[in-house]
Amino acid sequence: MGDNALWNMKASALLELMTAGEVSATEVVEAFLDRISEVEPKVGAFLEVMREEGLAQARRIDKLRQSGEYPGLLGGLPVAVKDNICVAGARCTSGSRMLANWIAPYDATVVRALKEQGAVIIGKTNMDEFAMGSSTENSALGLTRNPWDPRRVPGGSSGGSAAAVAAGEVPLALGSDTGGSVRQPAAFTGVTGLKPTYGRVSRYGLVAFASSLDQIGPIAADVKDVCLLMDVISGFDERDSTSEDRPVPSYSRVLSKSARGLKAGVPKECLTQGVSRGVRECFERALEILEDLGIGIKETSLPMIRYALDCYYIIAPAEASSNLSRFDGVRYGLRAEAKSLEEMYMRTRRNFGPEVRRRIMLGTFALSAGYYDAYYLRAAKVRTLIRRDFKRAFEEFDILLSPTTPTTAFLLGERTQDPLSMYMADVLTVPANLAGLPALSVPCGFEDVPSGGNGEKETLRRLPVGLQITGRPFDEETVLCAGYAFYQAVAAAVEAELTCMRKGLGQVG
Repeated sequence: MGDNALWNMKASALLELMTAGEVSATEVVEAFLDRISEVEPKVGAFLEVMREEGLAQARRIDKLRQSGEYPGLLGGLPVAVKDNICVAGARCTSGSRMLANWIAPYDATVVRALKEQGAVIIGKTNMDEFAMGSSTENSALGLTRNPWDPRRVPGGSSGGSAAAVAAGEVPLALGSDTGGSVRQPAAFTGVTGLKPTYGRVSRYGLVAFASSLDQIGPIAADVKDVCLLMDVISGFDERDSTSEDRPVPSYSRVLSKSARGLKAGVPKECLTQGVSRGVRECFERALEILEDLGIGIKETSLPMIRYALDCYYIIAPAEASSNLSRFDGVRYGLRAEAKSLEEMYMRTRRNFGPEVRRRIMLGTFALSAGYYDAYYLRAAKVRTLIRRDFKRAFEEFDILLSPTTPTTAFLLGERTQDPLSMYMADVLTVPANLAGLPALSVPCGFEDVPSGGNGEKETLRRLPVGLQITGRPFDEETVLCAGYAFYQAVAAAVEAELTCMRKGLGQVG
């Protein structure tokens, strides 16, 4: 297929074609479903493809257009949803055997908003079990591969959503981000992902991992398409007690604003956290581009973020220990047969995967009598200090810049036996979650890395690198404005590589 194949087009371009009547929603959805059939065996991004439901939604959108009715802001655009976000009538597994056959009885608020604006939900994507992981290898239900190199991970925990967008299986997707789970896989797969401010997007209908950190966010090919999704999913929801009742701007309109004159800080601590030479070189080139765009760049310091990862891996497991206690075999999900209630609890919970069990035990220990003050309370105090560092930085700067990840995508199995090295994949993303800030990952270049082969036949693979832009609370506008300006400067090179990868993926036997 050529570069102008429907599945290779961005959401905004597809929407223009459908609005002009040059292509129908049914044709668009069929094109992406065909693409899924072609490459899904090589990628494994989806846990469930909702073919018939998607086509029925598309036909309904076409009828609305034909009758002159407004089909919604996303009228006819296919969207994939991470499998810890409820879609009524579809399985919601959270990548776990515990919920392998659980059917969601209602739509999450974000899904309801998508449907009301004419989006076509075409599938549920793979993820690390209960969103606990950085590679999607912790899924109990399947393996997802990075479209850029099938021997590498797509990142996690929203690896399925990111891989689906990167592979051209869907133009838009939703993920969830607790410690980087939208931004890190976006960086690993060469697409764009946003973690909104905590409270900007409703969490109602999201299976909870760490309730003070979780946030649903969009994944798309570029910043313009991310804005399109944000226009739909943002806003106050009375069913979510953490939702903020604030005015929501039109994010798509901020793209017309100039980024010239913005002040950007570069925390020096972010370049001492195991950042590879290739990632550092891409980041330094990105800074040069931003300066050429009229954005002032200056080094700064966030001294407390060196403790962010330690803080995160006390707070997040503690909240997970509380949230996952509901999976006891009594009310919903898997129930193991047993002779007593206690035995049923034990046998049922043995179906949690090893990483989930590890985090539950860590969290339970941190919350236990005699250790709460030494661990959880101290971590909560450190979190406050991290927030203060960011607040001071934003008194001087409009945005903060760093690489999204310290390295490019690593090989499948490379870190599964070393949890600490796996956790380091999120070292640059967890601070934004702890502080509740908006943060965007946008492609900024490529690093050539060994393919993982042996001997003289080993070749280099070009793997994407992400630039992370962090902003003030509820100032997604400035973050997206800067991200859009930057992406426009690198779009030609990034999209040429993306199109080449997608073509090769379809041809691989």
